[in-house]
Amino acid sequence: MKQFLWEHLPINAIENRLVKEEGKCYLEFENKDEHLLSHLGIIGDKLGPNLVICMWDEDSPKEIGGYLIIDNISMGTPSMGGIRMLPDLLPSDIYNLARGMTLKNAAAHLPYGGGKAGIVASRELSQKDHNLIIKGFAKLIKKYEDLYVPGPDVGTNDEDMKIIAIQNGIDSTVSKTADMGGNRIDELGAAGGGVVIALKTLLDIMPRLRVLPQFSNLELPSKDNLNVIIQGFGAVGAHASRILKEKIPDAKVIGVSDIKGYLYNKNGLPVEGLFELWKRKGLITTEYFRINLIDKGYTHPTKFSTNPNDLLREDAFCMIPAAPVFNYLGVRESDNSSMTVENMGTWQLIVEGANTYSPDPNKKAARTRMEQIVYREEGVMIANDYLVNSGGVIFAAQEHIIKTPKELQIPENLLGNEEAVENWLRDHSESFESLSKKRLKAGIEDREEVIRHNMIELVDILTANQELLPTPAAERISLKRLAKSEREKTAVDIMQDISTINVNSSIHEAASMIIRGPSNMVAVLSDQKLVGVVTAWDITKSIAERKFTSKVEEIMTTDVIFAEPDHDLLLIISRLEQYQISAMPVVDNSKVLGYVSSDLITQRYVARFMQDQEFLRL
Repeated sequence: MKQFLWEHLPINAIENRLVKEEGKCYLEFENKDEHLLSHLGIIGDKLGPNLVICMWDEDSPKEIGGYLIIDNISMGTPSMGGIRMLPDLLPSDIYNLARGMTLKNAAAHLPYGGGKAGIVASRELSQKDHNLIIKGFAKLIKKYEDLYVPGPDVGTNDEDMKIIAIQNGIDSTVSKTADMGGNRIDELGAAGGGVVIALKTLLDIMPRLRVLPQFSNLELPSKDNLNVIIQGFGAVGAHASRILKEKIPDAKVIGVSDIKGYLYNKNGLPVEGLFELWKRKGLITTEYFRINLIDKGYTHPTKFSTNPNDLLREDAFCMIPAAPVFNYLGVRESDNSSMTVENMGTWQLIVEGANTYSPDPNKKAARTRMEQIVYREEGVMIANDYLVNSGGVIFAAQEHIIKTPKELQIPENLLGNEEAVENWLRDHSESFESLSKKRLKAGIEDREEVIRHNMIELVDILTANQELLPTPAAERISLKRLAKSEREKTAVDIMQDISTINVNSSIHEAASMIIRGPSNMVAVLSDQKLVGVVTAWDITKSIAERKFTSKVEEIMTTDVIFAEPDHDLLLIISRLEQYQISAMPVVDNSKVLGYVSSDLITQRYVARFMQDQEFLRL
């Protein structure tokens, strides 16, 4: 990771920005640093990224390092998203995933921004070395605990989240083990279950697509003739197959793939056996071939190939991409996709269980080309990833939505002591078990409601505008909620820190604070209560009147116009206009919390809101 940074960033940029804290090294970039971000392969836009962090631990005997990207926090803070652990991760990979989380959390109505982290490390580590890296990365990201809460992703799991929680606190991560009040989301198939909810909903509402020319002859199978193929028989794909058989017993999974190959049987594969094999072995295609097919030759009805991508040549009613591949279909060879559209099988529906969204302009252009052929010309309905596979984050978010009681917070003196924390957890096992069940119930209910609603809204948008493609339609759903969230923000959400000064202080002290501080206003306090404000104009006026030695008490404005914490954006703007002022403090019972200003609102909210509204009209 460090080598990548030194190869791609100007040396002076690294030297000027590098912050070291007890061996921990951090490089931070904001959206405005577009030139430097472009060196990292990140092209920002109106949504983000909010913050890009490259970090590593110089003192660790094992090389520990990676990236954290806070993409957008319009829905709220902290941001939420998984930690991916792979040896070849790039900042652009994490940015793509963080943007997916921005849209996914918004589509799921979750009050959290979109973020993602990546650890650059091999997956072929001993368990001991793996745990050491997770523990070291936990110490790196603790600096950003107010901005980011991690969960598991490719290369990490619920046990890893437990390690982080032992280091940083019970609420520092989500998707923890049940003994910490979490739920084993991968074991429960939270994301895979969401795929099935989307599929079942679309079976009910797809007839409405017949108003579109490409779907005029749409014929849907009966449930006993429903068949699917699944690209990627992992945590999402395997559980999707299991849950599909539970929810629609007559449905058939006729094809599956993993990185070793694919299996296909038009009469249906033995899902229960494959699922059990996956739990034991992880990779199932070659193992199933060795156990069941190698002695049967061509007489067995199940087809096996060592090329997993060839599964996408097979026909089925529904194809479920559930492998960690951005481009499962492409139009050009340069799209670097699993399969080109000219060679794909005949399908009527694609339900995306994998993370396929990317904000990268080149990848978005490739996606548009694909949808123009697959959706508009071939008449294949596409249900986009972040509208479909949000089950995992919906389950995980319950660990923050349903608060951890104070008595179940790990005592500060035990943090980092694994044995002591384990003993403490056992002493509180019944309480955590009860909390886990409560959160699971809420997650199941929310997942059903959110994903079903997303599918209905997606079809509504597509049928209302035959020129619209699935990806812009899905973006519209999330952006509408992001824009709505912006409008609903209150003073406490948008305020910034304000400098404060004692009523007996001098004008010189106030002037110094304004020069060094975040705004042209200083709040004047007496006994920690607001008694007035001093602005840069007040100080300029006092100098013009030769009041050089005066105290702030003599020049301050005592009739202060202020905002209360729950004042919304429109009320704040109204008060600024009504009193013809550019800024005002945010005050709660005479206690100063911060300040809001017209410049702050314009820069952060109005421009973005207008851009989102313009996008929604397209």
